[in-house]
Amino acid sequence: MMTRHQMRESVFLLTFERIFNGDPLDSIVETAKECETVEIDDRVLDWVTGIDEKKAEIDQEITKHLKNWTLARISKVSLAVLRVAVYELLFVDDMETNVSISEAVKIAQEYSTKEDVAFVNGVLSSAAKSLA
Repeated sequence: MMTRHQMRESVFLLTFERIFNGDPLDSIVETAKECETVEIDDRVLDWVTGIDEKKAEIDQEITKHLKNWTLARISKVSLAVLRVAVYELLFVDDMETNVSISEAVKIAQEYSTKEDVAFVNGVLSSAAKSLA
């Protein structure tokens, strides 16, 4: 069984791929399964499908917390991390906000720059305060 961190990382990778190449989600999931590059279970599928379906709402929430930035200017890695975390903040009931933010920051640290990590942390902290 996957840990929550592994699950989030899989969701992040699929979300990033969706942003990066724009292929339909089912095609991205199918390719990931065939290549066995990303671990996929029902929870991963639920989350990645939820993020895809609620992208407009998630992006609207992210945009509220951008100071002098636009979605288009955010790196694809940061955008994918933010979409996963904001989906979690908005739509997943059994998660603690500080854990969601901490996990998002860990993923950003693994896949991005220090500046992006600070940016992701700032946006998520602001979003968490407004949603509390």
